[in-house]
Amino acid sequence: MNPVAFNIFGIEIMWYGVIISFGVIIGLIIASYNCKIKQVNFDNVIDTFLISFPIAIIGARLYYVAFEFENYRHNLASIFNFRGGGLAIHGGVIFGILTAYIYSKRKKFDFFGMIDVVAPSIILAQAIGRWGNFLNGEAHGGPVSYEFISKFPEFIQRGMHINGVYYHPTFLYESIWNLIVFIVLLILLKKRKEEEKGIIIAYYGILYSIGRFFIEGLRTDSLMILGLRTAQLVSLGFIIVGIVAIIYIKYRTKAKNKF
Repeated sequence: MNPVAFNIFGIEIMWYGVIISFGVIIGLIIASYNCKIKQVNFDNVIDTFLISFPIAIIGARLYYVAFEFENYRHNLASIFNFRGGGLAIHGGVIFGILTAYIYSKRKKFDFFGMIDVVAPSIILAQAIGRWGNFLNGEAHGGPVSYEFISKFPEFIQRGMHINGVYYHPTFLYESIWNLIVFIVLLILLKKRKEEEKGIIIAYYGILYSIGRFFIEGLRTDSLMILGLRTAQLVSLGFIIVGIVAIIYIKYRTKAKNKF
């Protein structure tokens, strides 16, 4: 697959960046719709996005480089060249949400009401963004037989045929899983009670992490720490935090309704 989408004045524009940008735009459109349903100020979402998204990209890159530093230590300038990939979603999510929280506190608007509305957009953007990995020939799993890969569309077969070997299209597995989570979060958001703010982002953390944990086990390019897959460890952390958050929110809501 050709990772270059087109050239502008001799500068190569990568499909990776184009697809991520497309995912962000679609996510913002969905967020504007959800803001109307839940009566959240969309201007606050846009303002927060303009601050947190660049930080999320930087955080995703720093997270990735931190675990792959041996590949950058002899050419530090390459750290700043991430047009062709090398962004870790967990780093982006952590840095982006933390920045959004700090900004909302400074501007004194409801962070949890806003992040619940945005959560479906985040997972949808991730689902779309995984196709950038496909065009880069990355985020795939281990080798598979032609008989296995032949069950997929022909363009997937071609993209997963790298150096004469067919590989698990794990980018596709995660993209499909994220689309399912997107639909579930939309349904949960519509049913969410006003006093249960924060519960949708908690469900996001749990549901996304369940899929990521199992899919990560198939990948061949996992970031590692102490011999363990970093993404799996972080996913377990997200699941635990999400479950605790939901229990707390439900308990708090039940206690309020007693009085």
